Amino acid sequence: MKRRQLIQYAGAGLALSLSGIVGRSAQAQSSAVSIQSLGHMCFLFSGDGRRILVNPFRPIGCTAGYRAPRVGADLVMISSRLFDEGVIEGLPGTPRILDEPGVYEFSGMQVQGIGTDHDTRQGKQFGTNVVWRWNQGGVNILHLGGAAAPITVEQQILMGRPDILLIPVGNGVKAYTPEAAKAAALALNPKLIIPTQYRTQAADAATCDILPLDNFLSLMSGTPVDQVGDTISLGNADLPSSGSQIKVLSYAF
Repeated sequence: MKRRQLIQYAGAGLALSLSGIVGRSAQAQSSAVSIQSLGHMCFLFSGDGRRILVNPFRPIGCTAGYRAPRVGADLVMISSRLFDEGVIEGLPGTPRILDEPGVYEFSGMQVQGIGTDHDTRQGKQFGTNVVWRWNQGGVNILHLGGAAAPITVEQQILMGRPDILLIPVGNGVKAYTPEAAKAAALALNPKLIIPTQYRTQAADAATCDILPLDNFLSLMSGTPVDQVGDTISLGNADLPSSGSQIKVLSYAF
């Protein structure tokens, strides 16, 4: 990454962090964000009067048994556009769509998209993955999308330390191995970790090559794990004061 570009993005990231700090001081006592799992790496975030949908998909292969996530949202953020990823057809309404790295303003909030590789071959196979960073309900959220390559120093500076980290853990050709996911989580040091993109009963056994969640959890031995339903509401007061915790959101089949 060029030095000028890094400075520009880092400046935007600092502004985002400062806005998050200000937002927390004003909202920590009453605000929260609701996070609903819609399968794979797709989640709906509701809070501050906004509904944000991240990474809708087409049910096929590893997602064959999920419902198409056709839910209403004000903003849709997409990490990659492939045949099975970043599918917006059928979404209700006219949400704003973000699918490229950059810094965006939306309805009084700032969203930052950070480009990473969507494979371990410098993006030559599946191109760019966009990591999304924003503050909602007084907490800083980082959704890594389909990150597959190790996080560089420059990328880590832009990502900062998230309160909530959504991270792919199931291996395959378009996501972290469990070992790489652990390394990324340790580097980013989030307060809460929500694993994404792992094998479930939704997978087509003939075509799905990703691993189950237990492969990642076994590597994270010592980190508290909380199995919850498909939706969780989190505010600043719900975050651990030290260390990290893992929240596993189960899909409502």
